[in-house]
Amino acid sequence: MNRQRCCSHSATASAAGPTSRTPSRSPDPRSPCWNRCSLPTSPHSNISRRLDPVEKEIESWADEGINLVTVLDEEYPVQLLMVHQRPPFLTCRGFLDPADQFGVAVVGSRHATARGLHITREIATTLTKHDITVFSGLAAGVDTAAHRAVVDAGGRTVSVVGTGLRRCCYPAENAELQQEIARTGAVVSQFWPDAGPAKHHFPMRNAVMSGCSVATVVVEASEHSGTRIQARLALEHGRHVFFLPEVVSGTTWGQEVAQRPNTTVLEGPDHLLRVLDELRAGVPDLIDL
Repeated sequence: MNRQRCCSHSATASAAGPTSRTPSRSPDPRSPCWNRCSLPTSPHSNISRRLDPVEKEIESWADEGINLVTVLDEEYPVQLLMVHQRPPFLTCRGFLDPADQFGVAVVGSRHATARGLHITREIATTLTKHDITVFSGLAAGVDTAAHRAVVDAGGRTVSVVGTGLRRCCYPAENAELQQEIARTGAVVSQFWPDAGPAKHHFPMRNAVMSGCSVATVVVEASEHSGTRIQARLALEHGRHVFFLPEVVSGTTWGQEVAQRPNTTVLEGPDHLLRVLDELRAGVPDLIDL
């Protein structure tokens, strides 16, 4: 097989035959072959050059109050480490707290009824009084009511959102609430800070919300509500799922899921606390893992 020589002096030496001697000389920098004749570049320097812009961008996030937490960091939520949908990194405004491992997600319809909103506020306030972090998704309806009740009660709430943290709040009317949550709790995203809303982001967001909490409370939902995705994921994660009676009686999926192990149909906030106490008593402290 013929192999093309890179530089002219090599080609000359080859043509002259094995007995010819051609004085060695350095490759001509003007030659198009110069780069190929030079010493090879270290692969480490190539990697470093490619990572430099990423490192600078991450530093710019910190300047905006956005923190990066990876699965290799101690701050990464312990509960979330235990589910297979855990993202490799999270971005966060505010701060993550180890006590969040005992948090409860409160979710439901974006088009909640007045009664549903009242029950949501009652549940969120009760959890706050017992120093339990409330997770929700900052969507309209039940999510908003849960976050607002916790903030007003002076508790800790974590919002898991389906957009990047540099993007405008979604929905826009919750922008002020999002800022309040970031001051006293955390707003968390698994997406690059510039990522906008997308339909497939929200089931991914549900997986993180379920993964971070010990249980999910479904307050109100329709037959085709996206809330059923969180209920299904929570059971897959081995987490307890609480349903209000209306969800069970009003949806076929609620009736079916409520028959499975690790579910409870709630009688009220005190019932929720009793079951949570039983769950915590039977689970080792994950911080010690």
